[in-house]
Amino acid sequence: MQKNTANHDMKSGEKFTGPRVLLVGYNGANNTGSEARLLAIIKDIRSLLGPHVQITVPTLNEENLRRYLDEDEYLHIAPIPSIFFFAIDKLVKEHDLVLLVEGSCYMDTWTSALLWAFLWTTRSAHKHGVPCVAYAVDAGELSSLNRWLVKREASKTDLIITRTKHALQRLENVGVTAPLVSTADCAFTFQEEVEDHDFLNQIWPEASSGVVGLAVVDFSLWPVVIRPWGQKENLYKWPYYFSRSRERMNARERLVKGWACIADQIIEEHSKEVALICMEALDQPLAEDILREMKNKDFCQVISSNDYNASKMTSMLSQLDLLVTSRYHSAVLSLRARVPQIAVGHDPRLTSFYQDLHIYQGYFIHHDSPNLWEVLKQKIGLLLDNTDLQKDALEEGLSQQMNLSQKNRIILGEFLKQNNISLVSQKD
Repeated sequence: MQKNTANHDMKSGEKFTGPRVLLVGYNGANNTGSEARLLAIIKDIRSLLGPHVQITVPTLNEENLRRYLDEDEYLHIAPIPSIFFFAIDKLVKEHDLVLLVEGSCYMDTWTSALLWAFLWTTRSAHKHGVPCVAYAVDAGELSSLNRWLVKREASKTDLIITRTKHALQRLENVGVTAPLVSTADCAFTFQEEVEDHDFLNQIWPEASSGVVGLAVVDFSLWPVVIRPWGQKENLYKWPYYFSRSRERMNARERLVKGWACIADQIIEEHSKEVALICMEALDQPLAEDILREMKNKDFCQVISSNDYNASKMTSMLSQLDLLVTSRYHSAVLSLRARVPQIAVGHDPRLTSFYQDLHIYQGYFIHHDSPNLWEVLKQKIGLLLDNTDLQKDALEEGLSQQMNLSQKNRIILGEFLKQNNISLVSQKD
């Protein structure tokens, strides 16, 4: 297949601005993990292609994306509609390289719509002869239809870099024939700003006895379904609606009560403050309901990506005494500080990560476990009373994940050379 290159036709005196790179992902959702990944990936691209590389970031939510991404003559934000097919195809055609930058790329746990957007991007890139790389992404549960679509369309990708070996194996099992290599998540190389180094103490100086973070997720919202109309309170962005039913709402109520009880126990039995952490804006309503249910509200705060960028959220995560998480990227971003952690998991991302860290057997609890709260209480007590229990595993895991994450840039550089996209020299 004939590939586009970064060699543009220029008129005399025209300024060369470098190749054009399109970054397709879950951009603008006030999601700390996606934000950290995007900023780390932009840094990788500029280190390889120079400061004048033209980068375009499409988004369904322009306002949110502008909170943490500064547009200039080299970085462009491209709003796209909810029905995205034509807009994505047009953007792909205008660029020299396409990167799929969403971590949860090949899975339909949240919604098939996201998966289809990434597969459509790959299909468009293949059609237009534009090199396409899935950059440190994951793979998970898929319906029968989506397994078939992934096998057919993801196989057209020029290179798929997965962030775990488990994701690579899942894609192989589906039958994807594109070149596959496994590394680790891009967010491991994300660095917070120097001024945010002591962020948790800045916003919560009263928490001198230490803070336990609970990174909660409202499992009852998912999957997002596509329908022409629905109840306004369930609308994400037309035509995408959250799933709702009496059973799901009852499950949510049990989740609120369970987390509230755990938070109160941490405060009363261990004399710690509790941070209800919202890694994505969608987590905040659940966190606020948990806070309302608690008895010890004065010793708890909601800390949300609605209010703070990835730099501040990462700094906060690094200052915790313990993390209990249902969010993959809170586990990733806290690892650099070797924060002890427990997962209340609901999809393959945390499962794979905890297996890689060798803490799955002792510290992963399925979110629908019949004795979830009793087991969680026990494990919280164990880690708060024995702070070094995970020390060696976290230290070794961090070293491995950082080494693997740093390979992303190297692999991308080799791919660019193979596709005649000129790299910037080291002296540049």
